[in-house]
Amino acid sequence: MQVLVITGTGTEVGKTVTTAAVAASALAAGRSVAVLKAAQTGVGPDERGDADEVVRLAGPVTTAELARFPEPLAPGTAARRAGMAPVRPSEVAEAAAKLAAEHDLVLIEGAGGLLVRFDEAGGTLADAAQLLNAPVLVVATAGLGTLNTTELTARELRSRDLEPAGVVIGSWPDAPDLASRCNVADLPEVAGAPLLGALPAGAAALAPADFRAAAPGWLAPRLDGTWDAEAFRMREAP
Repeated sequence: MQVLVITGTGTEVGKTVTTAAVAASALAAGRSVAVLKAAQTGVGPDERGDADEVVRLAGPVTTAELARFPEPLAPGTAARRAGMAPVRPSEVAEAAAKLAAEHDLVLIEGAGGLLVRFDEAGGTLADAAQLLNAPVLVVATAGLGTLNTTELTARELRSRDLEPAGVVIGSWPDAPDLASRCNVADLPEVAGAPLLGALPAGAAALAPADFRAAAPGWLAPRLDGTWDAEAFRMREAP
């Protein structure tokens, strides 16, 4: 796997911290990593964006950001309101391919969910993944409601002949409720893809050195980690 697309089941589900954890684990495994932020919204020209946060947490990764729009909206809407050119799926795919020529792993972080629109033609992150024929990692929430949004995302991927690489829980609570604990078993079933990790709530608040040391323990071996899905499921079983 040289290019991995990272999407979420919605906004604020932990995509950026998951991207950072995957990057940190790959770096620890000796791989060179690039992170591509297709479209950054809600951030001014001189403010830190998601790619900057990945570098802060994960360490020395190459970053690229194709466009930045000031309002915290879907990229297509934000581009239109700012009078700026939108990002198109073909541009995302082209940039990722160039990074892949020089790195062992390229992580593409989307904005919001899989079908958030990039441009006036309705182009999405899913279209970029199709152009690259890249697997897609789905970041999901832990609690009530996550099964529906995760299954819808996985079904959309399969309808496009894209591979759901797996699911990562973007923020696992310190005191998980019944729904969260049941979802550990149910998420891989509804996604038809393995559960590949669970990041602890507040992971982004860790000191960078602590984050990098801990990241492999949050992710399964397929993501260069040591996390054991079965042991986690048994521990959290209701």
